[in-house]
Amino acid sequence: MKAAGIDPGAHPDAPLVSEYLQSLVHQRQLAAVSISNYTRSLDRLLELIGTARLSSLDSAQVRRSIARLNAGGLSPRALANMLSAWRGFYHWLARNKGFAANPCQGVRPPKAARTLPKALSVEAAQRLLETLPADTIEFVRDAAMFELLYSSGLRRAELLSLDWGDGRLDLDEGLVTVTGKGSKTRTVPVGAKAREALAAWLAVRAQIAQAGEKALFVGARGRRMAPSTLALRLNAWALASGAEGRVHPHMLRHSFASHVLQSSQDLRAVQEMLGHASISTTQIYTHLDFQSLAKVYDAAHPRARKK
Repeated sequence: MKAAGIDPGAHPDAPLVSEYLQSLVHQRQLAAVSISNYTRSLDRLLELIGTARLSSLDSAQVRRSIARLNAGGLSPRALANMLSAWRGFYHWLARNKGFAANPCQGVRPPKAARTLPKALSVEAAQRLLETLPADTIEFVRDAAMFELLYSSGLRRAELLSLDWGDGRLDLDEGLVTVTGKGSKTRTVPVGAKAREALAAWLAVRAQIAQAGEKALFVGARGRRMAPSTLALRLNAWALASGAEGRVHPHMLRHSFASHVLQSSQDLRAVQEMLGHASISTTQIYTHLDFQSLAKVYDAAHPRARKK
């Protein structure tokens, strides 16, 4: 499978790609960002096969292409996502277009080194959330967003998709219901500090929200806040608190998981609150906990301390 510089849109099998993408939109109802990722992966596939047809591809060619892309600098994670998109596409072709086999079946991407998620310490999280006075509407909003991220372990997209008045956020009961990856819905607790911050925000939200805007969190123009704006506001607040390095919204989710697990040792409960389909995904936070324990051990054990 060799790249020939062909425009994916001009490939004779481009209509098959378009039809498949439409099925993802209408049948599986995938989010726009997921459709964009699928589109890039399948365009890359058409570029790689050049003038060849999709039906001519075999497993050996797929393996060689994955190896070349890896050698060219594409990360194992990116390759895994790309290969998954190709595999799903060929599964659809076999089921709907009579293709004989799936050449991606059994092909595995290179193994990626497992990196631990970055989490704030309890003290750093406290400093971040208590740094700026809530003396402007923007700061009141920011406090509510960041407290909710840390309190409930939400993903950025889950936070920004919340609407006000639809019953998903219940401050009286201290619960928030979100729809995460795979269109899975979960309900998680909202802590006391987050409820206080949210109540303060709701008292002033109407001052900047456009009439009829449903979004719980809005930006300067009164419309639903953009993900990039949330990230910039959090990082600026983190720098003001003295945090070392960049702090991004997902770091508050990691911190939530790590801190709850350290206190409770209840892996299943953390899995449910994070919305992980597999507990193996949640288990990575046990390594964060071990690192913390190891530091305590090194500092306290009489036979561990360096002379």
